[in-house]
Amino acid sequence: MATAQKKPISTDKSPKAQEATALLKADHKAVDLLFQQYEAARSSTKKKALVSQICTELTVHAQIEEEIFYPPVQAELKDKELIPEAIVEHATLKDLIAQIEDGNPEDALYDAKVKVLSEYVKHHVKEEQNELFPKVKASKLDLYALGEQLAQRKEELMAKP
Repeated sequence: MATAQKKPISTDKSPKAQEATALLKADHKAVDLLFQQYEAARSSTKKKALVSQICTELTVHAQIEEEIFYPPVQAELKDKELIPEAIVEHATLKDLIAQIEDGNPEDALYDAKVKVLSEYVKHHVKEEQNELFPKVKASKLDLYALGEQLAQRKEELMAKP
């Protein structure tokens, strides 16, 4: 039927049909769920697997934000402090990720480092979602085009071994 093909873009479940902020929020939620699973995990093997997922998700997320999302947002917004602050937060997250990836769940500070990473990510997410995203949504940026670019780049990065 012809009517079945005329779906509004918002009902399309393809990741490339999302606004940039929706895609980034979905990433935030996915990582939060992984941190919750880590909190519940008891075995070192399970913890190591979850940490691997968390670190990959966060690394890819930070990279697509820095490569694709932040540059046009910085150019568009009047508030010139939000993006530099986010980039500094990313650098701190990357340092902590490196420490965790080099560690072992049996290490004395391993759980503490993952907990601090979780709390730091929550802080970063809160700032993005409460301060940055509303300003981005009010801007003239094409959020669907940005969302498509983010989804495509994320797919490329996640496919790398």
